[in-house]
Amino acid sequence: MTTVTPVQTPVRPGTPADAPGVPDDTVLSVRGLRKDFTLHTIDGRVVDALHGVDLDVRPGEHVALAGTSGAGKSTLLRCVYRTYLSGAGHIWFRTAGGELLDVAGLPDAEAADLRGQEIGYVSQFLRPQPRRSVISIVASAGVARGMDRTEARDAAAAALRQVAIAEHLWDMHATVLSGGQKQRVNIAAGTIAPPRLLLLDEPVSALDPANRAAVLDLIARLEETGTAVLSVFHDLDAIERLATRVVVLGGGRVLATGAPGDILRNPNLPLEVAR
Repeated sequence: MTTVTPVQTPVRPGTPADAPGVPDDTVLSVRGLRKDFTLHTIDGRVVDALHGVDLDVRPGEHVALAGTSGAGKSTLLRCVYRTYLSGAGHIWFRTAGGELLDVAGLPDAEAADLRGQEIGYVSQFLRPQPRRSVISIVASAGVARGMDRTEARDAAAAALRQVAIAEHLWDMHATVLSGGQKQRVNIAAGTIAPPRLLLLDEPVSALDPANRAAVLDLIARLEETGTAVLSVFHDLDAIERLATRVVVLGGGRVLATGAPGDILRNPNLPLEVAR
């Protein structure tokens, strides 16, 4: 049994008629998304991770995913970024040019191009290629989003200053950095020439209080650029500060959605956040 099955080929360019129920003003519209995993090394059982998730994110909106461990939050981000193939459903992404693409069904090469140009992803881990300098990692993200090399290097320097990476580290190989430094380099690369959609998976988990505050400030300013953000935090204060809306997942399904103040203090919802 295979773990996943490719879904329908996307319509290009997309229109609302091609994607029923997708609002005209969204950057991301997830519809009926399903994902399972086959435990080949254990007993071959199939574990369901997502069970028909629907979700929208608009320009300048910050949607935070909440829920207990195993609820499907990181799996959802990876399906949107297409490092996981989904089993069924659609992941409609509206490009800067107005095309409506189903990320779930794009060929791998087209999905990779879209990731480089319009969709950013920041996790709590940076896995840099050997012998790549800190500044080249960040600058290459800017080049992928349309900057020329000189402009990208200048923007990379500014981004590294914003996340307090000392200049004497810029030309060092990123593999020698500490975990917190790598996380800040990851943030710099994710926010340079801000993408149309930014996915954040625990981006401040390894940071000390001062650097955490600086990174949260940087993420907060993304609203001004119109960047749509879909995030996972296990930090109630960060969610309250950044999110315009919270979506609660449980058992791979959407259990609730609403304003942070309403959702995060609802004792009937399965949340796993810390102050």
